[in-house]
Amino acid sequence: MALAVEPLNQVDVGESIPPLTVHVSQQTMLDLLKHYLTVFEAVSVSLPTWRANVGYEEGEEWVLSKMKTGYPRFFIHKSIQVFAAAIADKYGKEGEQAILFPSHAIASRCSDFFKKLAPELNEQQVRILDLLPASAKERSEEYSIISPKISAVFFPMDKFSIAKQYWQHSGDGVSSRRAEYCHNLFSKGLLVDASTITSDDTSRFCKGPRRYQRKTSMDITTNATSDDQDSTQFVEQRFGRNLDLSMARNAKLACRRRIAGHLTADVELSDALRLEKDLTRTRHVADFSEDDVYLFPCGMNSIFNSHRIAMALKGPLRSVVYGFPYIDTLKVVEKFGPGCQFYGFGSTEELDDLQKRLEGGERFAALFTEFPGNPLLKSPDLERIRSLADKYDFLVVVDETVGNFLNVNVLPYADIVVSSLTKVFSGDSNVMGGSAILNPKARSYGPLKRTWDSDYEDHHWAEDSIFLERNSRDFVSRIERINANAEAICDVLRAHPRVKQVNYPKYSPTRALYDKCRNPGGGYGGLLSATFYSKPDAVAFFDNLDTVKGPSLGTNFTLSSPYVILAHYNELEWCESYGVETDLVRFSVGLEETNQLVGTFQRALDAISK
Repeated sequence: MALAVEPLNQVDVGESIPPLTVHVSQQTMLDLLKHYLTVFEAVSVSLPTWRANVGYEEGEEWVLSKMKTGYPRFFIHKSIQVFAAAIADKYGKEGEQAILFPSHAIASRCSDFFKKLAPELNEQQVRILDLLPASAKERSEEYSIISPKISAVFFPMDKFSIAKQYWQHSGDGVSSRRAEYCHNLFSKGLLVDASTITSDDTSRFCKGPRRYQRKTSMDITTNATSDDQDSTQFVEQRFGRNLDLSMARNAKLACRRRIAGHLTADVELSDALRLEKDLTRTRHVADFSEDDVYLFPCGMNSIFNSHRIAMALKGPLRSVVYGFPYIDTLKVVEKFGPGCQFYGFGSTEELDDLQKRLEGGERFAALFTEFPGNPLLKSPDLERIRSLADKYDFLVVVDETVGNFLNVNVLPYADIVVSSLTKVFSGDSNVMGGSAILNPKARSYGPLKRTWDSDYEDHHWAEDSIFLERNSRDFVSRIERINANAEAICDVLRAHPRVKQVNYPKYSPTRALYDKCRNPGGGYGGLLSATFYSKPDAVAFFDNLDTVKGPSLGTNFTLSSPYVILAHYNELEWCESYGVETDLVRFSVGLEETNQLVGTFQRALDAISK
């Protein structure tokens, strides 16, 4: 008998979104409705009222004490915290804390960030510990797709805010699935201090969980049976899918093909890799292939690494952020280099100013922009930006997360296209991921590709890749449904006299710029925002809106938030100076039945009058 599951829109303060995101037994999970279930990493958390959002930002105990999870770059997952504490207990000194990364190179970058922000700390106070499998076999190339290793940065407890900044801005931290698996090895003595391993050390052999022992063809999806496999071997027995983790390499390839636009069919992985390229939806740039697509642990990590590569290629020059951006894009450019030229309006006048600076001899490493922007949904003039970049030799990095490649084709105007796969590409709100794509026809492609390939490390954890591939199979059909629903909600909001402004690419003053990049048959996306004539109206509407409410976007269910309060609470006046109002409410529209969704929004609007 199936268990009754609470509707998504009745999620308590601090509960994971989707709810029921817990470590549970196989039998319990089989009893739960799959739509509501995610295993280790929900990427949103419920803040269902205006007061709860403010309380969270103010650090009020009644909210913080209930937080079971949070967006993974802002809230370090509890399984990661537990693992870090275990490492600190074993290897740390008194008064030290640890934060976890997937490689020594990344840990070193975190250490460098400490040196920049706290130069008074010496090498003994900020140090790195590398943990590797005790087995030489599991350290081999054969096991590289699993890569069960961890690098811990130790630091004084009172400097945690610095470590948290790096974790949040860079997106370099380990995922909760990686932490859970590696913690299991660590607790059994099978993940050890790298300095204790000698090159000829073969005395210790780590069998590890049986899901990593079985040699499986990388081109055939396998089926689990209770006779020869334990309940940890297959993701099916934890989420609803028969896929051995050794298939992660093919899952990554399928994701890259899907991001490239070559793979759009909703089929099993074993069939997907045998299909011919879908040339109707591929990104229309000559010589482009999935070899120019790179996976990252999250979208911000793809931006962070694009910024690093831009500085490696162009030298220590400032970069430009054009248009009002997602908060951490600006922070990355400001904090991890020589600085930023910020154009927060994304206006023609600001491009005029940039052109004058360039004509006067000023040079930049890269220009970062979003298409369209978040949360005002304005579109930049990519054609003019591309022209300036070609003339004055800077890279153009376009974040297509909100638009997504099924709706818009921005690659011809960019050197690098980045995206958060956590959002609508996945949709299920249970896995993080990011991508960066290189334009093979850009003037910078040759040196950019060489620099990128020499630096790139794939740290998207194997099990995360399997979840991401599974979630993204129906990407095409979901986008079409979400586009239609968003337009319907937009029309409802625009018709109400108490709504001051609705921000949506279709009705934006920059629509012509959006349409210039819009694919034939492409829509205007699933994200919109609205402002009201008064704060009481905004609060009444939000509190009576019967959708799930929390951070993130691109979920298969409609997700709402008082976005500016949640993302910019400590810089509200600064936001207002760029036309981003404090009481703006943002909506990420999902897959609900259209009439039902329209009714939900209409009832919230009716509540304003009451």
